[in-house]
Amino acid sequence: MTSQSQQHVKIVTADPSAIGLFGLAIVTLVASSQKLGITSGLGYVIPWAIFFGAFAQLFACIQDAKHNNTFGMTAFGAYAFFWFGMAASWLIKLGVFGPELASGLDVKQLGFVFLGYLIFTLFMTIGAMETNKVLFIIFVWIDFLFIGLSLDSFGVGNGAFHSLAAYAELAIAIVSFYGCGAAVLNAHFGRVFLPVGAPFKIFKKA
Repeated sequence: MTSQSQQHVKIVTADPSAIGLFGLAIVTLVASSQKLGITSGLGYVIPWAIFFGAFAQLFACIQDAKHNNTFGMTAFGAYAFFWFGMAASWLIKLGVFGPELASGLDVKQLGFVFLGYLIFTLFMTIGAMETNKVLFIIFVWIDFLFIGLSLDSFGVGNGAFHSLAAYAELAIAIVSFYGCGAAVLNAHFGRVFLPVGAPFKIFKKA
């Protein structure tokens, strides 16, 4: 008789949230500078929207899928494709794909996109309550961002909601930088170097 032995190999991969949050921080920082009037034009916003807002978060999405992290995979993936879509929309607006597309724009269509992402972000904010408080704060600011973007696109508020979106986007960048730093340094030092706050433990009991 022959005996068979089984070996179980555990593949350990790093937490991708740091690179995902860094991508979010960079793109919202540069985009908010344009909304706030600190910078002008979209030429230098677009490449960072594609390579950091989109690809960095898409990479984090794929890695979170390997971790069986449905929440992280969905969040990073959804926002990655949001930035792909925004970059393409800006390119259309700038006439890169021809004058026909550029002349037939209706900003209210983007308003419906922003409204859809607001709905998505609202239930993701509920989920973020059971991750950590830094991530929860980021999602709350994303809620305000999409409130501002959607209402501004529908022509409500005479520019007030544009300002709301701009400041919310800047807040997302600041908190995301902190979250990125916490994810890197806490893992690197093997202890809590930058606290992120415990989950609320309302919907998901310990």
